[in-house]
Amino acid sequence: MALHIISHPLIQHKLTLMRRKETGSGDFRRLLEEITLLMGYEVTRDLPLEPVPIETPIGPAEGQRIAGRKIVIVPVLRAGLGMLDGMLKLIPSARVGVIGLFRDPKTLEPVEYYCKLPDTADRDFIVVDPMLATGGSSAAAITMLKKRGVQHIKLMCLVSAPEGVECVSRAHPDVEIYTAALDDHLNEHGYIVPGLGDAGDRIFGTK
Repeated sequence: MALHIISHPLIQHKLTLMRRKETGSGDFRRLLEEITLLMGYEVTRDLPLEPVPIETPIGPAEGQRIAGRKIVIVPVLRAGLGMLDGMLKLIPSARVGVIGLFRDPKTLEPVEYYCKLPDTADRDFIVVDPMLATGGSSAAAITMLKKRGVQHIKLMCLVSAPEGVECVSRAHPDVEIYTAALDDHLNEHGYIVPGLGDAGDRIFGTK
């Protein structure tokens, strides 16, 4: 199981502020964007580099630039949109795809309603979704990408439950999971405990 828990002090501090029930939508969105940017450094740590000649104000030099496949950021609607801006600030040249899934409140199973992707050839895809709860939606999103020819996929979440990690790892053992926290368990409604509530509602101020 390729699980990476990113425990940087700044991330953990900001996550604690997000968990507080009195944190409003504006602060919640800002903190989510900041944490996403910080997590993005770790998610992209293994990007290959290649040498490139440059001219500094003093003279010629050899620098490094990212080589190889281009990156696509794929938020899972709707909560994944809260992580998009942070990733695009880190990687402005990234393409963006969108996957629409919702969780049936009775069966807790994912239901697909939208998928729009750029060209998938020779690209690295990073799926972003704040909560990895049951894992059904994330696993379904990854399956949708693979059916469209995507071969290189990472999953980036803010808070995860062991059940969700197990679900994704079982369905897609080749996909690395990055998260800021691995919480205790899911409650009877499929919410992460202690979690931070419904991320989509807290991002958009809905209930």
